Amino acid sequence: MIEYTAKVKSFLSQDPIPFLIGGSWQKSSENQVFDVENPSDQSLLGKVSRANANDTVKAVERADEAFNSWKKVSPKERAALLYKLADLCERDAEELAQLEALDVGKSVNNARGFDVPFGIESLRYYASLIENKAFEKSLHLDGVSGKSIRLPYGVVAFIFPWNFPLTLCMWGIGPALAAGNTVVIKPAAVTPLSTLYLGALAQEAGFPDGVVNIVPARGADAGDVLTSHPKVKCLSFTGSSEVGKTIGQNCGFNLKPAKLELGGKGAAVVFDDADLDNAATGLAGAITLNTGQVCCTATRWIIHESVMESFVEKVKDVLSKTNVAPGMDEASEMGPVVSEKQLNSIFDYIEKGKTEGAQVILGGNRINVDGLKGYYMAPTLLQGTEENICFKEEIFGPVAYITSFKDEADAIRQVNSLDYGLANSVWTEDAVRAERVAKEMVAGNSWINAHNVFAYGLPYGGVNGSGNGGGVNSVETLFDYTRSLSIAQPVLVEELV
Repeated sequence: MIEYTAKVKSFLSQDPIPFLIGGSWQKSSENQVFDVENPSDQSLLGKVSRANANDTVKAVERADEAFNSWKKVSPKERAALLYKLADLCERDAEELAQLEALDVGKSVNNARGFDVPFGIESLRYYASLIENKAFEKSLHLDGVSGKSIRLPYGVVAFIFPWNFPLTLCMWGIGPALAAGNTVVIKPAAVTPLSTLYLGALAQEAGFPDGVVNIVPARGADAGDVLTSHPKVKCLSFTGSSEVGKTIGQNCGFNLKPAKLELGGKGAAVVFDDADLDNAATGLAGAITLNTGQVCCTATRWIIHESVMESFVEKVKDVLSKTNVAPGMDEASEMGPVVSEKQLNSIFDYIEKGKTEGAQVILGGNRINVDGLKGYYMAPTLLQGTEENICFKEEIFGPVAYITSFKDEADAIRQVNSLDYGLANSVWTEDAVRAERVAKEMVAGNSWINAHNVFAYGLPYGGVNGSGNGGGVNSVETLFDYTRSLSIAQPVLVEELV
C-alpha cells in the first residue's frame, strides 16, 4: 500500500471537511455530516459536512451574485485562470489520484494514468478554445446587417455521479467556466473528496468568490433546488437513465435547458475474422476498468457463433489473471465496487439472471482480498439469451453478458434491441464492414477494434435512453453552456448601392 501524502492526511483530518459557498468554506447549517467510507476496507476516510436545501439555495444565490462581475471577465482572463487551475492540479496530481483511489476504490495507477491527467487536459483544452474561438459572428444577409452572439447562461448547476467524480467534474465545469458561467456543483454523497479538493485549488488559482460553489448534499436536498430555482439557468446531470428522466422532466417543467449524460448497456460485436486475442484483452479491460462502473463500457458481448468457444476461453484466461486488490495497492488491476449497496445490486442482478436461465461461466461471487472487509467481487461472465434481464438492464459492475449471432443483420438487431444508445464497438479485420456496422449501431458513439475511446475534439454523447445534450470533449460542449443572441438592423437601400 502506498502512503498518504502529507496534503492528503491534512485534508482528511478536517472534522468535518467543509463545503464551499461564495468563497467561504462552511459547515452545514444543521451540523449534519456524511461519513465517507473507503470501499477497499470499509474504514472511515473522514466526515464531510452535509449541505441541505437552504445551503443549496444560498450557493445558487452566491453564484448568481458572482455572475454579475464574472460575465464581464474577458475570455483571455478566464483562460488564464483555467490554465492556472490545470497547473495546480498537475502540481497536486498525486493527491487527487490518492483521494480518487481511496474514495471510489479504483486503482491508484488508473487514477494517475487516466482520471487526473485527462481531467487536467480538459481544463487546458477549453482554455485554448476560448483563446481562439470567437463568440461573435457577423452575418451579411440580404437587406440586414446582423451578428450572432453566444453568451453565458449565468448559473449552471452540475449533479455528478460517484464513478468518475474528478474527471466528470472537470469535463463539466471546464467548458461552463470557459463560457463565462458560474457553477454550483453537487458531488455524489459517497465520493465528494476529490471535488472538494478541486474547489480549494480553484480558490488558490484565483477564481473570484462565488464562481465555483460545491454543496455535498442528498439528492432531494440539492436536486429539487437545482432543477426548480429560477436563478439556475442551465443544468447538467450525469447518472442513471431513471433519475435522468426525473431531472429532465423537472427542468422541462421549469423551461430550463438540461444536458443529460445517462446510462448505457454497451454492446461489443465480435466477428469471426476479428483478432480474438485483441478482442479478449480489450473487452476484459472494459469490464475491469473502474470495476465495470462505467456507463459507456461494453457489457453485452455479441459473438459470432463460429468463434464463440475460442473467444470465451481467451477472455476467461485474461480475466482469471486480473489482480483484484485495494485501490491504493499499486499492483491493483481492479479494486472493489464503490459501496455495499452497489455490490448487493450487482449480485441481485446475477441471481435474477440465473433464475431466467443465464449460465455463470466465470466468477459471479464475492471474493476475499487479504482479509479486508472491502466490497470485492470476481470479474464475471454470464451467457444466455436476449430475453434475460442481464442482457437488457445496466448492472454497473464487472459483469459481461454473452450472446451469439449468426450474421451481420442478427448482430445489428441485437445491438439495437434496447432503448439505450451510448456506446458500442465492432471488432473485425474487415474495414468496410467495420464502418458499415458502426454506422448501423444506434448510439452516440461507435468504436472499432477498441472500446472506451476518448480524445479532445471528438464528440461524445448519448441518444434515446442514454440522454442528450452533446458530448463532453468538443467545441459543441462549449456552446452547450451558452445561449444565442441575434442582433440585427435593416440596411437602407442607399447603403447597399
